[in-house]
Amino acid sequence: MLTISDTRKNHHCQGSSRRDFLRVGSLGMLGGLGLSDLLAARAAAGPDSASRKDRSVVLLFLSGGPSHIEFFDPKMNAPEDIRSITGEVQTKIPGITFGGTFKKLANMTDKLAIVRSYASMNGDHTYNAVTTGGNTLKAAMGAMYARVVGNTNAATGFPTNCLVLPEAVEAGLKLGGNFETGALPTLTTPGELGPGYAAFDPSGGDQLKKNLQMKIPQERFSDRRQLLAGLDTIRREADVSGAMEGLDRFQQQAFDVIVRGVGDAFDLSKEDPKTLAKYDTSGLYKREDITKWYDQKRGSNLLGKQMLMARRMCEAGCGFVTVSDCGWDMHANENSPKNMANLPAMSSQVDHAVAAFLEDIHERGLSDKILLVVTGEMGRTPRRNKNGGRDHYANLTSLLLAGGGLKMGQVIGQSDRTASQPTTERYTPKNLMATIMGTLLDLGEVRVRPGLGRVANVLTESDPIPGLM
Repeated sequence: MLTISDTRKNHHCQGSSRRDFLRVGSLGMLGGLGLSDLLAARAAAGPDSASRKDRSVVLLFLSGGPSHIEFFDPKMNAPEDIRSITGEVQTKIPGITFGGTFKKLANMTDKLAIVRSYASMNGDHTYNAVTTGGNTLKAAMGAMYARVVGNTNAATGFPTNCLVLPEAVEAGLKLGGNFETGALPTLTTPGELGPGYAAFDPSGGDQLKKNLQMKIPQERFSDRRQLLAGLDTIRREADVSGAMEGLDRFQQQAFDVIVRGVGDAFDLSKEDPKTLAKYDTSGLYKREDITKWYDQKRGSNLLGKQMLMARRMCEAGCGFVTVSDCGWDMHANENSPKNMANLPAMSSQVDHAVAAFLEDIHERGLSDKILLVVTGEMGRTPRRNKNGGRDHYANLTSLLLAGGGLKMGQVIGQSDRTASQPTTERYTPKNLMATIMGTLLDLGEVRVRPGLGRVANVLTESDPIPGLM
């Protein structure tokens, strides 16, 4: 990753700090590749085609496995050790209740679709079992989308496949151990498509430690010749150090994109303060109140800002945004508190962040342009264990969809009286992928488009969840 810094001091209420123009967003690493590599992959794949619809998807993935009972199927008539520990709240749909912490979403069910017969069929922290839809290329949906439409938006230069971690909205944040069994890297895996289709991560991850630094005055950015002269300096210094062989035409393109302001989408300081306040979830609870229960730090109270960044990315031209919220392991063992004591706070954060997102895109006239999907890698056992927790469960999984031009205001499918099995047709990640891809792409065009091969087969082999499209 290459960081270009302004040499002048940026003064603010907390003192002076150096502004890194390209530290966030513009040159985060893509599975070890820089923005120039992304553009190279796009050139190889070809330009955007008629396959792409004017829509985006935000996948909010609750890593660890949220309980389907405490979310959208509370079963208050079931035995005490099964029913929702948070009670229930009546929704706008007669006879339909949500878990008791979802008061805001319960009041906007006209904008939602809940699938109560969805099952990930996955009983472990293997995120790619869900995000790939089980496809034979082992590539996450965002990577598949980028393979079809190209790695960057032709009009804006923005990456088409992105990942938003809490680290992307809080500089210097360290959430050690927030991967369930190291599975987070598989959440957006490009699989057999190769690293050129990995999700763009504006937080940069460990690659931040490997930055190449160039410090030039801000005013010189306005002069292309001066900027290129600065890049020549980097080239000479890098040749001596052996860090890179030179700047090719794709690296030149990368800087052209940067100058166009792509990085603004990652800068929440450019957002209206009133909007930022509506999204903010940091005041719902203290982060240490959640992380104190874990042997390693997991989870954050930054989900609202992550969702705001996702909306900004969609507006900038991103087609697929994956937002990760970790810490949903609810065994009530050494990895989480007894009686799932962290669940009320964490689920209230989801309620607040998702409601703010849906209200915001509605006010901006984007509800039909952005599809929100909320799920995790699995559900939780209906019967609570001896410590008051719920263990891994593959047969039912929480699934909420909103917007994207789909049919909202409904609950699809039913579960049995103990939320153990679907009593109607079961839908799986294959059906979810077909629904998402049918929202983003003209699958008829994909089917006949030359050069896609197995990608076209994978994207067109399953049926979407009925009643939504």
